[in-house]
Amino acid sequence: MMMLVVLLRRFERLAVWLAGIGAMIIIVQMLWISYGVFMRYVMSKPDGMVTEATALLLFPAAFLGLAFALKEDAYPKVSFLLDALRPGGRRWLEALNLVLMIIVGAFFSIAAIKATIGSFASGASSEILLWPRYLFWGPGALALTVFTIHACLKLAVLVTSQSEDINDQ
Repeated sequence: MMMLVVLLRRFERLAVWLAGIGAMIIIVQMLWISYGVFMRYVMSKPDGMVTEATALLLFPAAFLGLAFALKEDAYPKVSFLLDALRPGGRRWLEALNLVLMIIVGAFFSIAAIKATIGSFASGASSEILLWPRYLFWGPGALALTVFTIHACLKLAVLVTSQSEDINDQ
């Protein structure tokens, strides 16, 4: 049990780092889009790379915060159902929720890993920038894999703990 909690805390730290990288990507996108708007409307010289670059950066940015949101228990919940249940029922519903997250996370992790490997093997690159596509699939695949493992660890701690709340561990 103690080893699970230690491993869970390490993945939570990794989740914070991944979310920080996602935040940096969003800042880069914001600055690049602002530059593109300035160039298009003020200088009348549109930058042809802005749209593709910021679109490619959306995929990793979208998934890098998944594990952090799970760590912070930031996903939306219908709390009236949880509040109406006894602690044992609440625990089982929380476990079911984590199982569903694991299933969905595993599916998307496998898809992203296959896409990363496929784009690396094929040498596929973006149309305008000619950036290798695996550079965009890779961080998303990593984030989805960390999310899935994090959800598995949370489920294991929930199932093996005596406490009602997993966040007490």
